[in-house]
Amino acid sequence: MEYILKYFSDFTEAQIEQLKALRTLYSEWNEKINIISRKDIEHLYLKHILHSLSIAATFDFKDGSSIIDIGTGGGFPGIPLAIYFPNIHFHLVDSIGKKLKVVQEIADVIQLRNISAEHKRAEEIKDRKFDFVVSRAVAPLKDLWKWSKPLLSKKNNNTFNNGLICLKGGDLHQEISESGLRPGMISLYEIFSEEYFKEKYLLYVKP
Repeated sequence: MEYILKYFSDFTEAQIEQLKALRTLYSEWNEKINIISRKDIEHLYLKHILHSLSIAATFDFKDGSSIIDIGTGGGFPGIPLAIYFPNIHFHLVDSIGKKLKVVQEIADVIQLRNISAEHKRAEEIKDRKFDFVVSRAVAPLKDLWKWSKPLLSKKNNNTFNNGLICLKGGDLHQEISESGLRPGMISLYEIFSEEYFKEKYLLYVKP
C-alpha cells in the first residue's frame, strides 16, 4: 500500500479503505482460483495495483466517460482504475468466467458500484461503444487494436481522443512494427522509480 500512497495523495478515506481491502480479498481468492501467480501475490500493490494506476497517472478521464477493460483477468487494470475514478463506468470483460466471478465478488465486497463484468470475448461485443479501451499484457498490439477499434465511440468527450490504452513490457519494437500502428509510448520508469518498471510501457493508439 505504501507504493500507492507514495505516488497518489488525492484518495479519499473510502478509496484508501477499498485499496487496503484488496490484499486480503485477492489473497483469499488466490487460494481457490489462480488469479495472480503465487510468487506475485506478495507484490500485489507494486506489480498489479500501481501498474494498473499508471493509466491514472497519465490520463485524467472526464467524469461520465465509459471504459472497457479487455481481458481483465482478475480485474487489472479495471478494478484499481474504477477505485481511482468513481465517476467513470468500467466494463470488465474476459473469456474466462471464473475470473469474472472473482471480479464481481471483490467489487461487491468493497462496494465498487461503477463496474460491470461480462463473460465474453471482446470481438463478440457488437452492441456497445466506449470512450476508451484499456488492457494489460493480453495480446499482441495488432490484435488488441483489431478488437478495440469497433468498440470505440466516434464522439470524443475528453480533451484527448478516444482510443486504446494498453500496458506492456519488454522490447516492443517488433510488435509495434508488425501492428502497422504508430502508438504514443510512455516509459513507466519515468513515472515510477521502482526497478520493476524499467521495461514497462504504456501505449496509446488513436483511430
